[in-house]
Amino acid sequence: MSTTTYTVEVYKADRRKPNGKRLFSKDDYQASKKELLELAIKQTYSADKGFTFNIHETFVTRRNIMTGKDFFERYDTPSCCSPATETYWCM
Repeated sequence: MSTTTYTVEVYKADRRKPNGKRLFSKDDYQASKKELLELAIKQTYSADKGFTFNIHETFVTRRNIMTGKDFFERYDTPSCCSPATETYWCM
């Protein structure tokens, strides 16, 4: 059974912030199923205490615009740092 790397972003309710929440934790986990990871996170960070979370696949496939080859990069890579964007090649 293969495992996938997921990144979990946990947010805490905070009325001082414009969107009403602040980033509490951002960690990478290896899991065979996203549902099992989601269950574990729900038990650790309960909604009763003001926590919410997002689960992302850590690595996504992108295409290099100069060579046309596919490569893996983190989902949260800024566009100026990604060879998949024109901004990267124009700097």
